[in-house]
Amino acid sequence: MNDAPESVEVVRLAARGDGVTADGRFVPGAVPGDRLLADGTLRPGPGRVTPPCIHFGACGGCRLQHVAEPLLADFATARILDPLARLGIVPEDVRPAHLSPPGSRRRASLRAVRRAGRVELGFNVEGSHALVDLAMCLVLSPRLLALVSPLRALLAGLMPDKGAVGIRMTATDGGIDLLLSNLAAERLPVVEALAAFAEAQRLARLSVEGPLGVETVVAPGVPAVRLGGVPVTLPPGAFLQATADGERALVAAALQGVAGARRVADLFCGVGTFALPLSQSAHVLAADASGPALHALARAAKAASRPVETQHRDLFRHPISAAELKRFDAVVIDPPRSGAAAQTAQIAAARVPVVVAVSCNPATFARDAERLASAGYRLETLWPVGQFRWSTHVELVALFRAEQAGTAR
Repeated sequence: MNDAPESVEVVRLAARGDGVTADGRFVPGAVPGDRLLADGTLRPGPGRVTPPCIHFGACGGCRLQHVAEPLLADFATARILDPLARLGIVPEDVRPAHLSPPGSRRRASLRAVRRAGRVELGFNVEGSHALVDLAMCLVLSPRLLALVSPLRALLAGLMPDKGAVGIRMTATDGGIDLLLSNLAAERLPVVEALAAFAEAQRLARLSVEGPLGVETVVAPGVPAVRLGGVPVTLPPGAFLQATADGERALVAAALQGVAGARRVADLFCGVGTFALPLSQSAHVLAADASGPALHALARAAKAASRPVETQHRDLFRHPISAAELKRFDAVVIDPPRSGAAAQTAQIAAARVPVVVAVSCNPATFARDAERLASAGYRLETLWPVGQFRWSTHVELVALFRAEQAGTAR
């Protein structure tokens, strides 16, 4: 007699988006509430929806289009809480997850390849170097999506067969900032074609990146965005939060966390996503290893008479020391995906009263949070933010407060 159950419920989503059953099995494409039948098929549950994009299942960008909205929010929160729980860290207050809406992506990296005289342009297939040639995209802003077909036509006349070009598009207030990599632009006909394209598409700037670095071909407009009310002209290829909606959520949480602070250090500051909003009510030290980004921030802050001091510094190799940090009331830290172990150690040693951590990697965030917790910080508030809609990529803001911390000197 076979005592195996006829079905088992899918109870959660794993970090990479697979469903996990009550008995611990990982099931690709499953959604909490589905049931895995004995023959290996899935019986859909109430949390499953019809994916709205024709590229779902191939394109690597949107693994969770088949998941209902409330479960997407639950997933974003669990992605952050689970690694913390394994380290014994429990936030005192977890705010509802903020999810950016469809069609809000203002920054995207795509790839173009030419095969047999035809250019394919889009995102990579999940787990592969193969390409999904975009016929539609529900995450890109309409401005970026409208550029795909004209760009495909442009590259058809410039790329060699079997050639590949990297594409970075950023929608700015002055038009789209377009950066093409691995495209030779030394010959006059190529430069003329690029300049004509930029003019026709009303781009803010068109640049190419090759072995010698990035070179601006033409800049008909000004590739600027407003950060904290201050216009900042972006360097080519500069980092910008993927959606303006997500940026607003992250900044609002950070400002709430440091409310009342008069002296704030913004570490890994980039072009000033947090530094400029912070400078509306505090004196800010902004530090980063990217010279072009820091120069853009410094120039914008000076033009707006904002109290921002910039410091060009590799915070991995030369973190700001505990002695230097003791004069600050609060620190905002927004490291890349690798986290900031060395800098967090200095923050913990300084016992800065308030630490606002922004992260795009729950695993490295948990590691850094453990160091702060061990130094006597409590995780007061956590804000989950899912600005990469339908993906497994999650961001967050976390407010840490030092127990019995004295006033910064």
